[in-house]
This record gives sequence, C-alpha cells and structure tokens, in this order.
Amino acid sequence: MIERTVEQVARMAGGTLSNQALGEVQIHGVTTDTRKVTKDALFIPLVGEHFNGHTFATKAVELGAAAVLWNEKEANPPEDVPVILVEDTLTALQKLAKSYVTEEKPRVVGITGSNGKTTTKDMIHSVLQTAYQVHKTDGNFNNHIGLPLTILTMPKGTDIAVLEMGMSAKGEIEFLSNLAEPDVAVITNVGESHMQDLGSREAIADAKCEITSGLKEDGVFYYLGDEPLLRERANALSHNVKTFGETKDCDIQVTHMNQLAEGTEFQVEGYAQAFLIPVLGKHNVRNALAAIAVGQHFGLTERQIAQGLMQTKLTGMRLELIKTDKGITVINDAYNASPTSMKAAIDLVGDMDGFANRILVLGDMLEMGSEEETYHYELGQYIKPDFIDHVITYGRLGALIAKGAIEAFGEARVSSYMDKDELKEKLAEVAGPNDVVLIKASRGMRLEEVMTAL
Repeated sequence: MIERTVEQVARMAGGTLSNQALGEVQIHGVTTDTRKVTKDALFIPLVGEHFNGHTFATKAVELGAAAVLWNEKEANPPEDVPVILVEDTLTALQKLAKSYVTEEKPRVVGITGSNGKTTTKDMIHSVLQTAYQVHKTDGNFNNHIGLPLTILTMPKGTDIAVLEMGMSAKGEIEFLSNLAEPDVAVITNVGESHMQDLGSREAIADAKCEITSGLKEDGVFYYLGDEPLLRERANALSHNVKTFGETKDCDIQVTHMNQLAEGTEFQVEGYAQAFLIPVLGKHNVRNALAAIAVGQHFGLTERQIAQGLMQTKLTGMRLELIKTDKGITVINDAYNASPTSMKAAIDLVGDMDGFANRILVLGDMLEMGSEEETYHYELGQYIKPDFIDHVITYGRLGALIAKGAIEAFGEARVSSYMDKDELKEKLAEVAGPNDVVLIKASRGMRLEEVMTAL
C-alpha cells in the first residue's frame, strides 16, 4: 500500500497542506469508507448524488485515520489531524494513484472485455506470480474509483500490476488506460454487455479498444483474434499487436480442448505439453490463452505458465463448482450474464457427461438495450433438448427464455417463475442425486439465493 508523508501526498494529489507543521506525518494506505479505516490511513471523502463523505471524516479520524483529504469548498474540516485541501476529492484520488504508479514503476497489464475480464485477470495473476511479485484488482474494483484504489493498495516492490478496466459508457476505458499507462493491454472479447448504453457491437468494440490509448509506445496489445471487429480496429494501430484464439493465424492458437470433471484440458500450437485449468467451460480456454500470451511476453517458461494456470483461483460466483450433501453438482455462475456468456455456460452443461439430469436455472440478462426481449427469446431457442433435461427461469425477461425453449422442449420440461420461493420449490422437486444444475443470471437478479433449495 502507499506509504508517504502527508506533504508528499499533497504534492502527488495536487493539493495544499493546511498546516505545514504536520507535513512529516506518515500515512499508510488510503480508504474512502469508514468501515475499512485502518490505523494511520488517509481518509478520502467522496461526494455522490445522495451522500457526502465529508460528514464521516470525524468518525474516520476516531477510527484511526492519520490524515484527511478535503474539498476546499466544504466547511469545518477536522482540526486535530493533517488536512490536505483539494478542489475535488475524486480528482485528487485519481491524481494520487497516477503519481503512485509512476513513482513505483511496476509494469502494468491492463485488461478489458465484454466477458471474461475478471477470470482472465485471475489467470494472468496466477501465471505471473510464479516468477514475479504481482498485484491485481480486488474483486471488480475496475472503474474510475476502484482502479485508483487498487493502485494505491499496491505493495512497495511490486513487479507487475494486473489491472481490470471496466466501463458503462464511451470514454471510461480511455480515462483508466491513460491513468495506468499499461505496458500490456488485453481485450478478451466483444459481446453484448452495455448494448443499452452504446447501441451496437461496433460501438462496444470502439469503447474496448480505448484501452490502447494509454498503452506505452513500446507496449504490446493482445486481443481475441477470432473477433473480426477487433481485427479491423487493431489493423489501424501503430503498436505491436498480437492475437490469441482458435483461428489458425492467431499468434497463440489452441489446437485441442477436452472438458474434464476437474477442469478443462487443452493444447496450444508450438507448446509441447497440454495445459489444464481448474475451471469449467471451453470458453475459459480463451481466457487462458490470454494468460499464456502475457506469460510468454514476460519471459516465463512453459512449465511456469502451466503451473500458474493449474493454480488459478477465480473470484467468486464465476463457474463456481459446488457439491451438495444430496449429491447434486451446482455450477454457480450468477455474477453476470450476456447472450455470449449464457450460451457458453449452456454449452458447458451440455458437454458434461455422467449426470442423470442436466438442469438450467436462468434469469434476466440486464442492460441489453432495446433488443433485450429478442436476445432472451433467441437464447431459449438456442437450448437443445438432446443435451438439457429441464429449463427453469426467473424474472420478466427470463419468461421469454422459457417461451423460446418451449418450442423444442414442450411445456413439461420448461417452467418460469416470478417468485424465488416458488422457483425453489420446483428446483427441489426436479433436482436429485447425480444431477448437475447451472445457476446463471445478471448480478442484479441475485439468483444465487435459490441455491438454498439444494
């Protein structure tokens, strides 16, 4: 974490220390949340539409904060600790993070994409830490507030920072990329997430490619070579550009994939050994290819890369495999959902052999824009009764998944609910020993709550 005197922090954040006599007070870390105040931290009060963090500054000091950033227009700053006056506390937080990453000089890997960026981040971190001191984004702290906070928790001596960059609108990734100035930029794919805000996959591809705006002049851009929209845009870049994927002209190309009970095994062109990731789903092989590419970039051996991939631990609720006391296998993938990731998860369950029944519990995909009803209905049509035994849906849009699925399944094997308790009753009725159940929806649906039925 950042460790500086308040005088140094004031300079880095573009602020003014209210009492120069307190300039040598040392801060250890930063926080914007009084629930996470640690001893000698710098408290940064942010201002939102419905809150003002300045009202919590006194409490932060009582809990052990050593200093406070303060918007100079706010009245009554604390009197018993150093106060750094700034025009805007959020801008100061971002300036502080940029100064810190510039001073500490880690090499930076920036990652974005419609799907799989958090999984890819976890895999890249696992691979690189076989040889380096690596810091990564915690959870999904990947926006204009989360990314600066991630940088400021980076330990001194970090060799490589692996930073996830998220977005909800055009220009956001450009800002994050210019803040972090990555040495390596990675785009996992272009999907339908944020269609509501951006309107088309072309616009989403443009927004994702903003990650190259802050890429260092000698940096390398890795992207999914199977995506034509990314290829079109990469051709216009002056940076060193490399690809990963399934098509034959990819620089890192997968040649074989095999779904196992304990994970997914695959082979890569030019590598002698097979790789194993402890993650379900052949679509996750693409994420692993990105990790191989980055590992290769930083000079890791084939053995180190294989070891790192095998030791990957994913952030929760992303294809999380759970075995219940009743002998039911549950795949909890309730963190996020889009048509692309939904189809990948459905294909995964369809490929899993040795189960009595394969059951899908699917909920609404949010932020899909004006075509949301079509996406859900077509997803239902995508599900094949030869590979799936039961389809259970939740939510208004989930009902359209059910409607699409009934065309091939008939009504006996498809059910739809607006009430989670009723869904739980149905799930408890149909799921039994040696069955596999996929639970997937957008985070806002909180569909993981139905797991209690199992």
